[in-house]
Amino acid sequence: MSNGRDDRSTTRRLLRYAAPLGVAVAALAAWEIGVRVGEIPEYLLPTPGAVLQALRDNFETLGPAWLLTIRTMLTALAAAVVGGVLLAVLFAVSPLVENSLSPFAVILQVTPLIAIAPLINAWLGEQPWVVLFLCAWIVAFFPILANTLVGLRSADPGLRDLMQLYGATPWQRVRYLLAPSALPFFLAGLRVSANLSLVGAVVAEFAVGVVGSQTGLASTILESSYRLDVKQMFAALALISLTGVTMYATVHLLSQWLLSGWHESDDSRRG
Repeated sequence: MSNGRDDRSTTRRLLRYAAPLGVAVAALAAWEIGVRVGEIPEYLLPTPGAVLQALRDNFETLGPAWLLTIRTMLTALAAAVVGGVLLAVLFAVSPLVENSLSPFAVILQVTPLIAIAPLINAWLGEQPWVVLFLCAWIVAFFPILANTLVGLRSADPGLRDLMQLYGATPWQRVRYLLAPSALPFFLAGLRVSANLSLVGAVVAEFAVGVVGSQTGLASTILESSYRLDVKQMFAALALISLTGVTMYATVHLLSQWLLSGWHESDDSRRG
């Protein structure tokens, strides 16, 4: 009985990873065949093989730009995590602080990045990477704050009263009650913010038109469009997509590891 259940669990795991891989391979094959059969010119839509070749030929240019985009994304995400979690704890402890500061957090979230990026660039134009970092941080910050705050407030009231009855210290309440309660919500916000930080870094670079040595993949796409180098544009887009998928998968695996064995969202607990 146990062996049959283990076999089914192993099959489900294999299918979970094989299914998206199979769909991706099928989509690339359909793309390649469609372009060749339709005789679509490469300056309109290159084949996946041509994009891969362009990636190899131009990696000396694309590689440093890719690393800069990744650096901007990861730095902004780390700052969003630290700032969002700390501010969520502060909001949970003090309703007065929340009422005072939450409107500003909402303003940052609802203001279009394409509108605020040129303003930041006007203030900090001599430091282009700082402009990109701030823009990426702005869009990544709010999901961390909002989700973590909801998690901190979702702790069981009965357990709160029990810990107060037994004289638990504030640190013990945070460690044994509030942190486990908020962790799934924080991870949900992290999953959103991880890709938003990438989007923010790319969109900000488009908006402010960064040039010079501190340029990422967005500037490479713009430059390639001016030269009508569609293959290099697709190569840069492929790197952006690869980065986003990798970040999503990394956060997903981190969530599974942290929630494994005790939270309802853990797949291993399902029948």
